[in-house]
Amino acid sequence: MQHTIKPNEHGPLTEPMAHAVQTCVHCGFCLAACPTYQEFGQEMDSPRGRIVMMKQVLEGNLPWADAQVHVDRCLGCLACEPACPSGVPYRDLISPFRAVAQTQNKVERTTGEKVRRWLAAETIPYPGRFRWALVGAKVGRALGPIVPGMLRPMLSLAPGEVPAEVKLKAVYPAQGERRARVALLAGCAQQVLDPDINVATIEVLTRNGVEVVVPVEQGCCGGLSWHTGDLAAAQAFARKNLDAFPADVDAILTNAAGCGSAMHEYHLILKGTPDEARAEAFRKRVVDVSVFLGRIGLREKPRAAASGAGAVKVAYHDACHLANAQGVREEPRALLRSIPGLELKEVANGHLCCGSAGTYNLDQPETASSLGAQKAKAVAATGATVVASGNIGCLTQLKVHLAQSGSPVKVRHTMQVLRDAYRKE
Repeated sequence: MQHTIKPNEHGPLTEPMAHAVQTCVHCGFCLAACPTYQEFGQEMDSPRGRIVMMKQVLEGNLPWADAQVHVDRCLGCLACEPACPSGVPYRDLISPFRAVAQTQNKVERTTGEKVRRWLAAETIPYPGRFRWALVGAKVGRALGPIVPGMLRPMLSLAPGEVPAEVKLKAVYPAQGERRARVALLAGCAQQVLDPDINVATIEVLTRNGVEVVVPVEQGCCGGLSWHTGDLAAAQAFARKNLDAFPADVDAILTNAAGCGSAMHEYHLILKGTPDEARAEAFRKRVVDVSVFLGRIGLREKPRAAASGAGAVKVAYHDACHLANAQGVREEPRALLRSIPGLELKEVANGHLCCGSAGTYNLDQPETASSLGAQKAKAVAATGATVVASGNIGCLTQLKVHLAQSGSPVKVRHTMQVLRDAYRKE
């Protein structure tokens, strides 16, 4: 697509944004893959439509306010990327565009939106603060209708009970002969919402001869800030992790799709800064745990999905930032298939986002709720008793909407399913 975006007019992120615009040929293959196009049915809420609007804003031909509602509605799920025959790197446009718009003070928010976004930014990336925020959510639910409407989406998604805190050690030795040494991103929200995911990940890795280092000085990946346009915060988080993770490891592992995707974009987040080259080298070392296990192979075979007769049916939900952003689809499925007595079930319309998408279910609660309900229905239709996925946001969204629909399907991380199989007698 031809454009008149001037070089560097919008800072270092101009070039990748302009390239993404130029690559689009306006063919429309992305429409069928886009969840918000399915929800709203209008061109402006499709990737193709948003690309045109962002192009016009960057050219100075369209006010930001005219594009804001439609750009805000984008999940950033990147389902458009694998559907695109031209290979448009949509990720190089949507997050940078939001960052540029916010940096240039073009974004207009209501007071309620500002408060909700501020609360999310000041709590979710910090496990200690987030834990206290969830305790406060219990009080908020008890207050009921007197709670301001802007905060109710947060209350509805908060769990009834917060799991006990798990303090991770700095190093976990490999069991038996050491085959590899890795550093693990512990995550921020995940440590609070389901700390057992990290426990399960470490157990699976060490059982298979992998020494696991958990850097003490690590922090949030920066993904939540990056996807909402807070470039300064995203850069600060990225630099913190560049300094925290050691060089003498075979890989930097993530077990949350959103975190892994964000770390793969550190070169964009830090583009035009003295840390850009360091970020480029860092991101090439980041690997999802399922991919790493696929590379080295399972030294210890899982025992069984369950005791007793009959296979255990497990549905697999593709987290968008694992399948679309990182191209990881087969590796988690292969790990699940390696478990004796497990029957893997596919979810209909698996390419459609569950509606979590970072803080999207807080910022766009109605759309997120519709997508979550559809995903819960599709999961239940598989007949599975367990649904597995590789992202804490998806797992939280699935738990909420499966519970709302009255479904008994249990929600587990892929590593938890594998760890549980190892523990079976």
